[in-house]
Amino acid sequence: GGGAVGYFGGELKSTEEISLNTAWDATQKAMKDLEFTITSKEEDVFDAQLIAEGVANKTIKIKLKKQSNMLTEIRIRVGTFGDKSLSLQILESIKKQF
Repeated sequence: GGGAVGYFGGELKSTEEISLNTAWDATQKAMKDLEFTITSKEEDVFDAQLIAEGVANKTIKIKLKKQSNMLTEIRIRVGTFGDKSLSLQILESIKKQF
């Protein structure tokens, strides 16, 4: 399933019909697939955040927020000002892992 995707102020936001745990596992797998280095990870029952270093030392922040048991909001920001095409590529990579 795919929810609405929006890009505002340098951040890509998408709501997906998957559990937070599934989204979290998929996010970590996507980072490996894209060969980004995960520098920090935090998670609890309501949300999770991952920070990675990408191409040209750009910092990638991915935040997951549980909306319900089978609905998770994914927020992706690349660098300080955002990178829409790379954010979309990361989102597609995450979605491939579900």
